[in-house]
Amino acid sequence: MTAKGAGRATPRRKLLMSEILDQAMRLFAERGYDGTTLQDVADAVGLSRPNLYNYVKSKDELLVAMVEATARSAASSLREVRQRTDLDPAAKLRMLVRTLALRRAEQPEQFRTLDRSDQALPPEIAKKHLQSRRAVLREITALIEEGVTAGSFRPVDARITALSIIGMCNWVAWWFHPSPAHPAEPVAEQIADNAVQMVVRAAGRTPDAPTPLGAVELLRQDLDYLTRLLSADAEAGDPPGRE
Repeated sequence: MTAKGAGRATPRRKLLMSEILDQAMRLFAERGYDGTTLQDVADAVGLSRPNLYNYVKSKDELLVAMVEATARSAASSLREVRQRTDLDPAAKLRMLVRTLALRRAEQPEQFRTLDRSDQALPPEIAKKHLQSRRAVLREITALIEEGVTAGSFRPVDARITALSIIGMCNWVAWWFHPSPAHPAEPVAEQIADNAVQMVVRAAGRTPDAPTPLGAVELLRQDLDYLTRLLSADAEAGDPPGRE
């Protein structure tokens, strides 16, 4: 967040600025960006409006901070998962989707604010928001492509599948309401499992090696199965008494 005195930020100042941003996100989600004033934010935090100006100068500044935080955290965390070498594509996708779903469940006001205000965002902020969404789409699409190439995932359209998964995660911000009896983690786990089931190959349908020869072996199995089916149909179609 670009604010007055940011270079001299103290722990107390950082804490208060975080509270200002949290309250702004809540108010934007409840009332909309245009329906919220800086006085509303000041009242929610317990500051006078002149004192609030020591931290932020405008509503646009609050939105910029919100978008920048979203862009940095989402893209970087997803990229870290995709670049791990100790996980197979299915495990990466499960972790990536779980991370995204948990973000939506734990920070619903932030997502709803940006979603509702998308058409009204100032050009600079709208550009950052678009970059953030594209970064998330790019990481998930790339991971699905990797899984398809490795033979772990079915040959789906990676972009369409990624958009479907993102939509599934994003919708959590609208319908999920956490409570002690309904925590976010099991919900995120279920969504992650659903995402993996959308793309993973059935048991026994994964090639031994992600090579053309591995794909040929799967084709050979399919041809053998088709031959058996055709033979069974031919035998079933023989007239009675025919030797």
